[in-house]
Amino acid sequence: MKVIVCGAGQVGSNIARQLARESNDVTLIDQSPDLVRKISDELDVRAMVGHASHPDVLDRAGANDADMLIAVTYSDEVNMVACQIAHSLFDVPKKVARIRSQQYLAPMWAHLFSRENLPIDVITSPEIEVAQAIERRLKVPGAFDTVSFADGLVQVIGVRLDESCPIVNTPLRQLTELFPDLNIVVVAIYRDGKMLIPASDDQMFPGDDVYFAADTNHVARAMPLFGHEEQEARSIVVIGGGNIGLHLARFIEQNMRNVSLKLIEINQKRAEFILEHLENTVVLSGDALDPDLLHEANVARAETVVALTNDDEVNILSSLLAKGQGCETAVTLINNPVFGNLVTSLGIDVVVDPRATTVSEILRHIRRGRIRGLHSFRDGAAEVVEGEALETSQLVGTPLRDIKLPVGTIIGAIIRGNEVEIPRGDSVIQTDDRVVILGLRNAVRKVEEMFSVSLEFF
Repeated sequence: MKVIVCGAGQVGSNIARQLARESNDVTLIDQSPDLVRKISDELDVRAMVGHASHPDVLDRAGANDADMLIAVTYSDEVNMVACQIAHSLFDVPKKVARIRSQQYLAPMWAHLFSRENLPIDVITSPEIEVAQAIERRLKVPGAFDTVSFADGLVQVIGVRLDESCPIVNTPLRQLTELFPDLNIVVVAIYRDGKMLIPASDDQMFPGDDVYFAADTNHVARAMPLFGHEEQEARSIVVIGGGNIGLHLARFIEQNMRNVSLKLIEINQKRAEFILEHLENTVVLSGDALDPDLLHEANVARAETVVALTNDDEVNILSSLLAKGQGCETAVTLINNPVFGNLVTSLGIDVVVDPRATTVSEILRHIRRGRIRGLHSFRDGAAEVVEGEALETSQLVGTPLRDIKLPVGTIIGAIIRGNEVEIPRGDSVIQTDDRVVILGLRNAVRKVEEMFSVSLEFF
C-alpha cells in the first residue's frame, strides 16, 4: 500500500514507523528539515521537506498513485486543505485528517466534511478520543489500560501484578479449571521489555503487566483475581481545563453521575468559560503546583486525580503532590514517551499517552478487510483487532483446537449477536461472527489477512 503521511510529529512519525515495519511504501512530508533528516535516518521511508497542502509537494510525494493520505500536521487547516487537494487534483481514494478545533466538529456543521464540500473520509479528534480513553480507565479502577470492542460487549484490560495477586505462579490452564464460568482469557504478558503470547502452561509473576480479554459483564469479578479490588472513584480532581479536561468533565457529568468532580485551571478566563459549560463541577482557578490550592480542592480525600495540562512536568509534579497529600490514584497525561517509561516507578498509577490513542484510531482505518476495531499496545509491540469473520475464512466452521493460528496471534473473544464466548478448544467460529484477536508486531499483517476477502495465511 502506498501512503503519504503529512506531518512528522509524534503521531505522524509513529504511523510511518508502523506502516514501514509492514513493508508499506510510505512518504512523509514535513516543513522541518531537522525532523525530515531524523526520520530519514531512523525509518525505511521516503521523507521530504515541504508544505503538506501544496499541490507541487503532493505531486512530488507521489499522490497520483497513492492509496491513502494521512494528514496529521499541527494545523487543522493544512490537514483539511491537504485532503481537499488530494481529492480534487489527485483522486486519492482515502483521506484521513486530524482535526483538533471543536468549532469545526460541532454537529451543526456536520455537512462541512461531505464529499461535495471537504472530502475527508476519516476525521480523528485526539482530545475527544483521549478523554473517552480516560473515562474507560476510571470505570475500571486498578487497570492501566482499558479498551472496548464489539460495541462495549468485550474489554481488553491491562493490569500490573504484585505479590498480592492470588493467581501468580499458577499455570494459566488452571484458571479455566478453577473459574470455569468466568469469561476471561489472558492474551498477552509484558515482561522485561518484551510482549509475550502465553501458552497454557505459562505462569504470571509479580511485576508482569498482563492483558486479558473479558466479557464486560465479568470484568468486575475478574479484577480481584489479578490483585485489584479498588473501588470506582466517587471524588475526582481534574487538573487542566483544556479540550481534553473539558471533554472528560462532560463525560463524567453525563456517565458517572455519583462522582463529586472538581477541576483546576490556571487561566482565569478559561476557568470562567469552563464554568459556563459544565453543570455540576466545582471549577477552581490557580496553579496546580500550589499545595494550598490542592488542599482547597480537597485532593487528600479524592480517590483519583487526573492531570491533563499541556505540560508533562506540571502533570507529573501535580500528580505526585496530590498523592503526597493522600490522593489514592494518579492518572497522568504524558506526551513525551521518555517520561512515560519512568514515572510509574515514582508512584503514578496510570500513564495516558495521547499519541498512542490517536495512532490506534488512525490505524483502524488503514487496516484492510472487515476490521471494526483496533488498539495498539506498547508502541506497536502488539495490536488487538476486532474483525468480522467472512465465509471464505478458514477460521470458520472448524473447532479452534484444529486450527493452526499464525505464530504470534491469539483469539481473545468471539461475539455472536449480543453473546460473548471466550474461546475454548471446542469453540467454532461462524460466518459473520466478530472475533477479537491479539497479534504481536511481526504478526499484524497476518491478523489483517484473517479478515480480508482472500484469506490465505495458512
